[in-house]
Amino acid sequence: MKTYALALDLKEDDHLIKEYEQHHRAIWPEIRESILTAGVIDMRIYRLANRLFMIMEVTDDFSFDKKAEMDANNPKVQEWEALMWKYQQPLPQAKEGEKWLLMEEIFKL
Repeated sequence: MKTYALALDLKEDDHLIKEYEQHHRAIWPEIRESILTAGVIDMRIYRLANRLFMIMEVTDDFSFDKKAEMDANNPKVQEWEALMWKYQQPLPQAKEGEKWLLMEEIFKL
């Protein structure tokens, strides 16, 4: 099992942040299935102000490239991602088209 941490920002709008959280309290079944099928064992998202932090525990054979390909070929995932982009904004260091950025582990006890 591997663990990854990712970050992304939300737009600084209290109403939009509240809507975003409501969507995540009841994600679409197709999105849940897509995440699990890609090899994600557990996923958690935390928020501080408009900063999001995601922890993913994945199978040993999980691949971000494979998940991206699966997502690109899944119309329901594309619909979800388009909806989520209403609420999200890229981090300042993100390249064109990047959303969630992989964080570097700098300490482990």
